[in-house]
Amino acid sequence: MKQLHDYKALAFDTYGTLIDWESGIFNALSPLLERHPAAPTRDQVLEAFARTESAQQAATPQMIYSALLSSVYLQLAADWGIDADAAEAEAFGQSVKDWPAFDDARDALAYLRQHYTLITLTNCDRASYRGSDLRLGEPWHAIYTAEDVGSYKPSPRNFEFLLSRAKGDFGLAPEDILHTAQSLFHDHVQATQFGLATAWIDRRHDASGCGATMPPPGDYRIDFHFKNMAELVAEHQLHS
Repeated sequence: MKQLHDYKALAFDTYGTLIDWESGIFNALSPLLERHPAAPTRDQVLEAFARTESAQQAATPQMIYSALLSSVYLQLAADWGIDADAAEAEAFGQSVKDWPAFDDARDALAYLRQHYTLITLTNCDRASYRGSDLRLGEPWHAIYTAEDVGSYKPSPRNFEFLLSRAKGDFGLAPEDILHTAQSLFHDHVQATQFGLATAWIDRRHDASGCGATMPPPGDYRIDFHFKNMAELVAEHQLHS
């Protein structure tokens, strides 16, 4: 079995893996939740977001992510029977820059950049991603966004784009790449189908359910399983 140091590149998902998007989403929904009549739990809110976001991404694959988030906000408000205005929805759409990084993400990426080509394949748009890039210490050799592709993960188009650009930009073959992500739904199913090795950053290891992502829609393979980025770094250091 290959070890971590056998790969030349790590292809990351950002949101949920490196950026704590569940906290970011939940906090940015506070204007709605303060008026919600039923006081749903955090996981109920995140699961409602997951259903609405994934449906919107499938229906409007070329919509910029900030605009898509605004649409999701209005749909959630309608589903919950809450009046919401365009300004609130726009603020939610622009909230990505405020979503916090996980405590271990920045240092882990700085270490890993010394050993790998670092790529992110993200469902974000280019403008919204700038704030997250700064939070993470601008670690990337390449940033491939849904805006670049014209679709959202888990569409196979996004992984076709990743492999094409990784080959053209860096001379990387699929066997050179370890796809590293939290979301089984967005990342691991398609990565498996494209023959990529995978590392699962299992941020929800101590929680039930899938949170802000839908359940995985198909089979997947996990080659490496870590609770967080610090564990991945420790494993690399152990075998280097």
